[in-house]
Amino acid sequence: MKDLNTVHLNGLRAVEAVGRLGSLQAAAAELGVTIGAVSQQIVKTEKQLGRVLFERSPRGLVATPFGESILPRLTGGFETLDQAVALARRRDETILTISVAPVFAARWLVHRLDHFTEKHPDIRLRIDATTALVNLESAGVDVGIRVGAGNWPDVKSELLLEQEVFPVCSPAMAENLKEPKDILGLPAVIDGRSMFSWETWLREVGLSGETMTARHVFNEASLCLDAAIAGQGVMLAWQTLAGYSIIEGRLVMPYPIRVKTGFAHYFVTPPSRRESKTVSAFKQWVRAEIAESMRRLGFA
Repeated sequence: MKDLNTVHLNGLRAVEAVGRLGSLQAAAAELGVTIGAVSQQIVKTEKQLGRVLFERSPRGLVATPFGESILPRLTGGFETLDQAVALARRRDETILTISVAPVFAARWLVHRLDHFTEKHPDIRLRIDATTALVNLESAGVDVGIRVGAGNWPDVKSELLLEQEVFPVCSPAMAENLKEPKDILGLPAVIDGRSMFSWETWLREVGLSGETMTARHVFNEASLCLDAAIAGQGVMLAWQTLAGYSIIEGRLVMPYPIRVKTGFAHYFVTPPSRRESKTVSAFKQWVRAEIAESMRRLGFA
């Protein structure tokens, strides 16, 4: 392929497009450049080859006999390149790469993966558990689940579940909780990285300005939940974090009051990629599982 080094591929693309489409205007539209740029590329290519490819006439550019002899081969070559690029971009739709926060993976997703496998045995999940806002396109992620306001740049966001918070604690610790104010006498386990505070819930129950006594502060919500399960304090949790432990009976909700935080769970997908059947299947499954868990919690 030494001869290719003597000619710019952009010039050959311009020659091929004009020859196939029959006009500078049509070639410029397909290549996404100006008519002048296409004309200049053709002139440069003719100089590099040392041969005239097109005759200039009142009707426009007409291929010379030499041009006619090489145009079919150029078209065939670029069709082969186009097929190679399409093959390189084709994704294995039997593997689904998901980006989720570690706490969502550990406290909600992992417990239900056997349900997904039973329903979709032909799809393998690759789970990237991270708190980083990864670039879905460059990281090869098919779909993510994030919690926030839903206004992240460079992704398509689709609402999954509005976040609601409520106190949870061990069954033993809940025995003496009759009224909301009783909770002020309990130690709290605090998520130091939380996007909301206890004031969110206390305000709703008429205790605005009151403070909880922190027993432990963690930098990971999953650790807070383990501490609450161990009876070390009461925690302000949300549906996907505490739901499984409540259903199992390891935690209880001492009060039925749930408060929206203004945040929500969202599906996020790369904006430039069409939604595959596997992504659609995963999203449909997650929605069904969320609905079932909310029903079992009595939140539906």
